[in-house]
Amino acid sequence: MAVKDKGTEQLIKDTAKRIFFSEGKLHATTQDIADAAGVNRTLLNYYFRSRDILFEQVATEARQEMSAVLDPVFQAELEFKDKLEKLITVFMDQAIKFPFREMYVVTELNRTSRVIPEEKKTIVKGFLREISAEMEKGKIRKMDPRQFCINLFALMAYPLITTCLNKSLYNVNDAEYSKLMKDRKKLIFEMIYQ
Repeated sequence: MAVKDKGTEQLIKDTAKRIFFSEGKLHATTQDIADAAGVNRTLLNYYFRSRDILFEQVATEARQEMSAVLDPVFQAELEFKDKLEKLITVFMDQAIKFPFREMYVVTELNRTSRVIPEEKKTIVKGFLREISAEMEKGKIRKMDPRQFCINLFALMAYPLITTCLNKSLYNVNDAEYSKLMKDRKKLIFEMIYQ
């Protein structure tokens, strides 16, 4: 039996991740991925047997990567203001790199009714307590802490999910839009802490 080349396997996964989560082509075929990776479809099928297997493996890794960068921020022993600034930066950097990953995660949750793991819920509960404490101190506007989180993530994710629409609507090129999104990190933070 032939030994699988981990470099080729990783190339295929990286290419699929770029196509799915950077370019937003969630329905790309194995042929699309093979062509973009510079391999033949037979080789792609040798490593992953089907598009669904490849997609699930890439999606699982994407969720793990997202957790690996966000969980430490949520759990960091920082003043809330510093934690929030870091969260905005980390989330926006990830969303700029993979703007369609969030859309995929939401779509998959709707499609599969996948249950959020308890450890994630515990992390969120801790963050909500921190938000409440900051509100009690009068540092941020009082509201349901869940509304605060929904607002925060909407401010960060929506402009990246709607990149094509926004670039067309406001007649901006890729470089200009990239600058708008980088500036947005500071703008979001300053909207919360005026």
